[in-house]
Amino acid sequence: MQKRKLGNSGLEVSALGFGCMGLNFLDGKGLDKKEAIKLLHNAVERGITFFDTAEAYGPYTNEELVGEALQPHRKDVVIATKFGCKDASPAIGLDSRPETIRAVTEASLKRLKTDYIDLLYQHRVDPNVPIEDVAGTVKDLIQEGKVKYFGLSEASVTTIRKAHSIQPVSALQSEYSLFWRDPENEIIPLLEELGIGFVPFSPLGKGFLTGIIHKKLADVDRRNIIPRFSEENIKANLVLVDALAEIAQQKNVSTAQLALAWLLAQKPWIAPIPGTTKLHRLEENIGSTTIVLTADEIAEIDTTVAGIKLVGDRYPEFLEKQIDRS
Repeated sequence: MQKRKLGNSGLEVSALGFGCMGLNFLDGKGLDKKEAIKLLHNAVERGITFFDTAEAYGPYTNEELVGEALQPHRKDVVIATKFGCKDASPAIGLDSRPETIRAVTEASLKRLKTDYIDLLYQHRVDPNVPIEDVAGTVKDLIQEGKVKYFGLSEASVTTIRKAHSIQPVSALQSEYSLFWRDPENEIIPLLEELGIGFVPFSPLGKGFLTGIIHKKLADVDRRNIIPRFSEENIKANLVLVDALAEIAQQKNVSTAQLALAWLLAQKPWIAPIPGTTKLHRLEENIGSTTIVLTADEIAEIDTTVAGIKLVGDRYPEFLEKQIDRS
């Protein structure tokens, strides 16, 4: 597995990370602990060193799982977690008060069975707490040795600049894929300017770009609250998957591999974090890191996607309200 540096911070991670949320939280079909730990160990054995979790996933249970699974490999992996949701629940609201950040960090350290967090993100920007106070608090935690690097998630250009002036931001984690290309407008140019790495979550469009979603999702699937995954919008957006599948077939790769290879080709400081509960999907995702797309192939993908209008919001209303638009 190739390594990548997230911007100018010196933080080195595997080119492809592992988003751990879905192991026991996402869609009602999570793995039991033994299976999840086995999958994470398989990921480490295959060269993945970058693992993403959060107190809000569960809440709390995902961090506990990740901590137990990665404890034997702690010195060889990078663990990212997050603060910023009130009582670890996005549905309740946001809370990035300095005292909350400290309390959450201490609790996360215990659940992760470690004495330091490699990358600590603000999960969502709290409009009630100046970002300078947030960055200053994380800066103190870094000086105390409890945190190594500072990250933001779904933050605006203005917020990123303000935070970076107090404590260098090592990585921004936001949604980015062929299913959601909005970061290309302002965010990616800013990250390049400031030397900040980019960690795309949902790099496969929450599974849509795998090509296996063709109809209404099961009732227990948490994606049902997302407008883009309504039965009507799934049908409308399949034109994107069908178009990518044609290109992937010409390349003799899967649609998912094409989507991940495209992301990896955008910038050398981008490290996507797809998640899965299946070993064969893990192996498929890892296979994307060896795929080389030519300039003509990238141009073909870009042209194809540009001609397709996707429908449906990417978040339900209560989560849309938490997006930083400052």
